[in-house]
Amino acid sequence: MGSITGLQEYLNQNYSASVFDEASKSGEPWEFHLHGHQIIHAEISNNLTYDLKIRSRETEETVLSKTDVKFLYPLALSEKVRPLLKADKKVSKLSLEPIIAPSQRYHIKNKSLFPLMKERQVVFFTLLEGEIIKGLITGFSRYEITCSLKGGLPVTLMRHAVYEFRNKKGRSFLKSFQERHKDWKKSSLYVP
Repeated sequence: MGSITGLQEYLNQNYSASVFDEASKSGEPWEFHLHGHQIIHAEISNNLTYDLKIRSRETEETVLSKTDVKFLYPLALSEKVRPLLKADKKVSKLSLEPIIAPSQRYHIKNKSLFPLMKERQVVFFTLLEGEIIKGLITGFSRYEITCSLKGGLPVTLMRHAVYEFRNKKGRSFLKSFQERHKDWKKSSLYVP
């Protein structure tokens, strides 16, 4: 059957981690990119199971569904992160909605993510509304993936917002493709 060296230990330590807990504890505003090409600046006051209680300078505390969030990062990094965000116009034109049902989402296997992270490969995530996030994977958990963009800027994207996931050579690492091609077996971390 085979396994990936270090993957289970990594998951034991990190799989339940949440950027929303980190953002809540920071007490700082974060920039949230939401479906519908909406961008808001807010602090998280409470990380609930399916929602976030947020507040901003402009509004009182409101509730935001986690499935509305595509990606986020500390607001202080906004001026550096925004110029690094690109878009795939073909995907943008598809006008894809958030995918609420987990079974309908574009999944990525942990055993694909882990070797790419450990080998520090540059990857490209295309989100449902066409945004492209290029960088190195620095961490992942059950619901999110954190990338380091050019200059080491951390951006956390939600797994439910992913449309495509490729390496520099254009190879797809989505579960639907990897179920057949099993690229994780080519990693030096793979033990047959």
